[in-house]
Amino acid sequence: MTPSCEMLKEHDLRSTPGRQAILSLFLRKKHALSHGDIERWLDPQYDRVTVYRTLRTFLKRGIIHKVLDDEGDLKYALCSEACSSSHHHHDHVHFKCRKCGETSCLEVEIPAVKLPRGYLVSERNLLIQGVCRKCT
Repeated sequence: MTPSCEMLKEHDLRSTPGRQAILSLFLRKKHALSHGDIERWLDPQYDRVTVYRTLRTFLKRGIIHKVLDDEGDLKYALCSEACSSSHHHHDHVHFKCRKCGETSCLEVEIPAVKLPRGYLVSERNLLIQGVCRKCT
């Protein structure tokens, strides 16, 4: 069984060719991907709607999480084992390389921020920009 098939099974999802192809892409690339990236690297038989629905399903099931970048673009990255369909655990730093443009998850926790009274945190995001290991 391929790694993508195993992951789909672990998340109680039916293994379809489209889901396998998109999940395999995330496993190969190992960095955050935009909807456009996925469409560009995926076989043309999978249309925009298929990609959108698959990403939405993967988000709901805790397979991927959203990553915002400095240009306001939405990207997606694979979740860690700590994520589930009921709760994502992504209080980690994202790093965007100014040379290659790739955005990666770093296993570095976001420092605690004390907010004024009356503010409740529902999500935390931290994007650091610089030059990645591959580009230095």
